[in-house]
Amino acid sequence: MYRYDDYDQKLVDERVAQFADQTRRYLAGELSDDEYRPLRLQNGIYIQKHAPMLRIAIPYGNLRADQVRMLAHIARTYDKGYGHFSTRQNIQFNWPALERIPEILAKLATVQMHAIQTSGNCIRNVTSDPFAGVAADEIIDPRPWCEILRQWSTFHPEFAHLPRKFKIAVNGAKDDRAVIRCHDIGAEVVKNAAGETGFRVFVGGGLGRTPIVGEQITDFIAWPHLLTYFEAILRVYNRFGRRDNMYKARIKILVKALGIDAFRAQVEAEWAHTKDGPATLTEAEVQRVAACFVDPDYAELPASDAAFEAAKAENTPFAAWVRRNVRAHKRPGYAAVVASLKKTGVAPGDITDAQLDTVAELAERYSFGEVRVTHEQNLVFADVRQSALFALWQALRDAELATPNIGLLTDLICCPGGDFCNLANARSIPIAEAVQRRFDDLDYLHDIGDIELNFSGCMNACGHHHVGHIGILGVDKNGEEWYQITVGGRQGNDAAIGKVIGRSFAAAEVPDVIEKLIATYIEHRHADERFIDTAQRIGLDPFKLKVYGETKTAARKVANA
Repeated sequence: MYRYDDYDQKLVDERVAQFADQTRRYLAGELSDDEYRPLRLQNGIYIQKHAPMLRIAIPYGNLRADQVRMLAHIARTYDKGYGHFSTRQNIQFNWPALERIPEILAKLATVQMHAIQTSGNCIRNVTSDPFAGVAADEIIDPRPWCEILRQWSTFHPEFAHLPRKFKIAVNGAKDDRAVIRCHDIGAEVVKNAAGETGFRVFVGGGLGRTPIVGEQITDFIAWPHLLTYFEAILRVYNRFGRRDNMYKARIKILVKALGIDAFRAQVEAEWAHTKDGPATLTEAEVQRVAACFVDPDYAELPASDAAFEAAKAENTPFAAWVRRNVRAHKRPGYAAVVASLKKTGVAPGDITDAQLDTVAELAERYSFGEVRVTHEQNLVFADVRQSALFALWQALRDAELATPNIGLLTDLICCPGGDFCNLANARSIPIAEAVQRRFDDLDYLHDIGDIELNFSGCMNACGHHHVGHIGILGVDKNGEEWYQITVGGRQGNDAAIGKVIGRSFAAAEVPDVIEKLIATYIEHRHADERFIDTAQRIGLDPFKLKVYGETKTAARKVANA
């Protein structure tokens, strides 16, 4: 993993001291709410329904064990004993006292962490593939490039006050596991026909009020020009992006208004002035950063461990966990393990201080002291020996982190919703739990197979509902909470936005609606066909008929009774 040098540490330490003084002045009445607001946003602090919320950056989702322990300490000392992992691979604390947040930031700085640019109209946390560096299908490790982008974007004076927030994702594998096509800029690390490293770049993607899949702006930018090309994109956006209407201020609206060809022409014209400028990357700089992401000290192991295979054969629960929560690794004898934060009855993405301490200990014991955060709100131990999988499973099971549901219906993405967020139209956590309880039978879940259910409490789409195979969106109807359902969204290489199936539903109806959608899939699926494949093949009409046709029939029976 990347470790701060003297420049990084000084930068973060100075920001902590600066914000501590700003907060002192605010609490003393020397700064008004309007004056303090941009200062706290630059340091990741929102004012939520019950208390300030602190969002801590986890660059491209990578954590060391000592950092995880610090998060446990913060949860235990400054919050209510838990944290919440978000879809940007960050962690949020919902209950810190404002006057103690500078103290929290000071402690974070001791383990090379911060909350800088996790909110506000700036370049946010760069996200990536949680299996980067270990995935069997990886072409190029994206993490060095993510780190270069992190360093370039942090405190970039030109992009500190953009028209709106700006999100970047980078992927380096054949399969897109970073949803790059639904970001303001999505970059895919590739090699051209000559074997040279570069980037395929998408621009203008995003979810929220106007969900759009980004368009390819270039099929190849050579690596030395990564930053200069991104600067050109951001300068065009900074110059022409809407500032008169926050709902139309994202780059996706500008790209859509101009068209990708006209937007590309603007970027190329801007880039012509800066292509070989000071931000051009050098081999020495890339190697300096890449040296932080070398492989750990892997052992030479057989491709298959006999004790591991025997444990699978003898222990059915362990075998079920392996099928859902263990992923292939590039090195023989190793595996990547997903720890599920989706136990029924717990808000998706939530983790306790005790569980964080356990994760840190297990990372040191089994995975070279590192852990990853996924945008699906789970955790990954990326480098586990096959021979250690059974022991790791036992430890995760004892910590209630071994639910064998990764990729299944109850492994749903969910934002905090109306229980915490001021922006939410409706609660999401209780409805998500009701759906989980309805489908808590693991045998039935495995029969349903791979399916993605994503839940957002408002149009900001923090739960990525637009790209869920089934999406649930909380909406407000005359002061009441209702829920709109979409079908057919997907992430990955063929990213698509789901379509609304019809009128919204009351909270109590949502589990029934999901059950009817699943029943429709089971009725129409072909052998080994996933929900999303069936939905694309048969279209929305059978799902609508099942949901609304039966509802209308039931209503007529009641009326005629």
